Amino acid sequence: MTEARRGANPNRIKPTRGDRVYDVINTVLLVVLGLLVLYPLYFVLIASISNPDAVNSGKIIFYPMGVTFEGYQKLFEDSRIWIGYRNTILYTVVGTTLNVSITLLAAYPLSRTDLDGRKYITFFFLFTMFFNGGLIPTFLVVQSLGLYNTPWVLVLLGAVSVYNMLIARSFFENSIPQDLHEAAAIDGCGNIGFFFRIVLPLSKALIGVMVIYYGVTHWNQYFNALIYVSKREYQPLQMVLREILIQNSATQMAFDESMMEELLRRERYAELIKYGVIVVASLPILCVYPFVQKYFEKGVMIGAVKG
Repeated sequence: MTEARRGANPNRIKPTRGDRVYDVINTVLLVVLGLLVLYPLYFVLIASISNPDAVNSGKIIFYPMGVTFEGYQKLFEDSRIWIGYRNTILYTVVGTTLNVSITLLAAYPLSRTDLDGRKYITFFFLFTMFFNGGLIPTFLVVQSLGLYNTPWVLVLLGAVSVYNMLIARSFFENSIPQDLHEAAAIDGCGNIGFFFRIVLPLSKALIGVMVIYYGVTHWNQYFNALIYVSKREYQPLQMVLREILIQNSATQMAFDESMMEELLRRERYAELIKYGVIVVASLPILCVYPFVQKYFEKGVMIGAVKG
């Protein structure tokens, strides 16, 4: 009676000693793994504002030494970095919107059992995952379409990922029951209306996962820009940072012994910029991730049970 007044649950199973040991071991392992993941990010951050001599000598471990922001100052003084930020944000927003739209529009019909020939259509999609034309034929196609040296090549090339489309198809098959479509059809809702009014609102977890996958890909892309874009005004942030880093490294070789002081100064900038480039490229996407993490957690297992 006393336990009931105190709110004790009579059906609660008392944890055994083995359960407590498991919880302790599990917590310790997760803490260790968390530190292994977070420490490299922390080290890059403190190294970007520390004295390069202390970083090279291995003195920087847990806290910065000789705090300086010369690397960031030198980095942001270059006007190209703002152009790169503008281009990358534009490519990420437009490209992700296009990617998610095409993926969902292609996946939903393939998830419908009443689509004639859907197995053959799916086969043609799957075929492209194992075989493709290669770099040179793709370059010739891009050039013949007039996309070379245009910002559209970074948005349209690879507009849909077959892997993501299969994940979306599996989600629609397992999460959108056929009875729901039949009930909507009885109420006079057509296929297009059913997709936009019912399917999409029920697919927020899927859309969140797709946005993360495509958004990170667009933010980090540099290979397509390296191959298909040579104009600086269209280059994304990754290419701009790469060029700045290479220029600062290359200028070190242009000095002789009589200019040793200038050489050492530029070497300091090169070391600071090297870590600053990582922070500048990674920080925006790390700030956005927490806002879509809840959808990622809900949708990360999409397609894991049934493909």
